[in-house]
Amino acid sequence: MFSAVADALAKGEQAALVTIVSTSGSTPQRVGAKVLVYEDGRTVGTIGGGCYESDACGKARDAIRTRRAALVSYELSDELAQENGLICGGQMQVFIEPLDASPSLYVVGAGHVSQHLAQAATRVGFRVHVLDDRERFANAERFPEAASVIADDIVAWLSRAELPESSYVVVVTRGHTHDLEAMRALAGRPLRYVGMIGSRAKVVKITEALINSGVPKDWVRAVHAPIGLQIGAVTPEEIAVSIVAELIAVRRGADGTSDVGRPMKFAPAVR
Repeated sequence: MFSAVADALAKGEQAALVTIVSTSGSTPQRVGAKVLVYEDGRTVGTIGGGCYESDACGKARDAIRTRRAALVSYELSDELAQENGLICGGQMQVFIEPLDASPSLYVVGAGHVSQHLAQAATRVGFRVHVLDDRERFANAERFPEAASVIADDIVAWLSRAELPESSYVVVVTRGHTHDLEAMRALAGRPLRYVGMIGSRAKVVKITEALINSGVPKDWVRAVHAPIGLQIGAVTPEEIAVSIVAELIAVRRGADGTSDVGRPMKFAPAVR
């Protein structure tokens, strides 16, 4: 079990550990029994099987998404025991703990803000991947701390990439057109965080364009735009700090929501 946990953390896989922390009466497993639940539903170990394990695994996947731990109680009634073929009838509590694996941050655009963003995000625990269609910008010399640097057509790469739901994506390309195309390539995906840099006027224009092209309004509302916490940032270094601060807030569940998104900071076009 601990090897599986260490492996998940090393790979940056999103998972949650479910542990029996108290029991009374007859239960199928003792205190300390564990099941590791991955984001895609795979499991390692068991807390006894049956529908209560299935329920706990479902809550574990919720915890992976919300990044919130939970203490859950189960009454293993005789009726429940008969339905699952378990000889029990006691009570137990399980602690569901999302593992703090290094989340993947995809930085779309390799300009000056992206350089400072990659540095700062790496230092606080993100695995950074940089994407740009210009090799003179997207290279290891400019981004030595990045886990990967991709020089490719932005839309083509995003369209074929299978980004995990736990991914954070920051769109900071070199212009309005490139940002819109990148957002269209990401549209509708259930990602942990999507943010876009730009003025309020730019955000409104891109918002309208996305909705007019059929992108679901709920997805558009969840985009963080203009990106970053409002700290009066001006320089590329300061803008990077504001973005990383917002990423941390979402990662730690301190952004005012318990789910994967919140309304755009300025999106009057979304009705």
